[in-house]
Amino acid sequence: MRIVLKKKPKNPTIIEGFPGFGLVGTISTEYLINELNAKLIGSIHAEDIPPMVAIHDNKIVQPVGIYYAEKQNLVILHVMTNVKGLEWEIGELVLELAKQLDAKDIVAIEGVGTPIPTENIEAYFYSTNEAGKKKFESFKLPPLKEGIILGVTATLLLQSEDRAVSCIFVETHSSLPDSKAAAKAIEVLDKYLGLKIAYEPLVKQAEKFESKVKGIMEKSSVATEEQKKKTLSYVG
Repeated sequence: MRIVLKKKPKNPTIIEGFPGFGLVGTISTEYLINELNAKLIGSIHAEDIPPMVAIHDNKIVQPVGIYYAEKQNLVILHVMTNVKGLEWEIGELVLELAKQLDAKDIVAIEGVGTPIPTENIEAYFYSTNEAGKKKFESFKLPPLKEGIILGVTATLLLQSEDRAVSCIFVETHSSLPDSKAAAKAIEVLDKYLGLKIAYEPLVKQAEKFESKVKGIMEKSSVATEEQKKKTLSYVG
């Protein structure tokens, strides 16, 4: 497992959105890449991730792509494949990427489950450093006081001894792609980083984003299963 980069920005903010509840992180990073016209500068290669390439609108979609928005100095990790079982290794690589680029902050976007849908989607924060906490508190975002965090974000929080990690958690009541929750994440991220991007178009284009992300993730799952079958056939 390794990081492949063709460009190394200096002191960026890294934003990661790994597939999770409601695919909030994946949809949010997809929207950011489109809105900020971020360019692909690298990827994470892992032998345990099926060698799958998705084609969408005549363009290649990397399973784990690293994008760069130069004007905002943002590095965006966009993940369109299941990384279950690889969370520790990928978390270590994200921290290695932050070290290589001397990143100012790692911002994780996650969906958190809520059993009852409501009109007002709530968001919360958690930050490992005082500067991050003060930023979130400046626009009155409540902290996450109780909860269970899973996946790559959990590994980052557990391993980031000398690296700032800030988390945005957004309520979602669906395991299906939830663009409204992702729009809330973009709204919070915009306030946190001062990006000056609108979140409303994401709500209006919800069907487009949800169908694209869902379609690619489903194809990724099929590819993973096919890879497992081939591996079993080699040894069986």
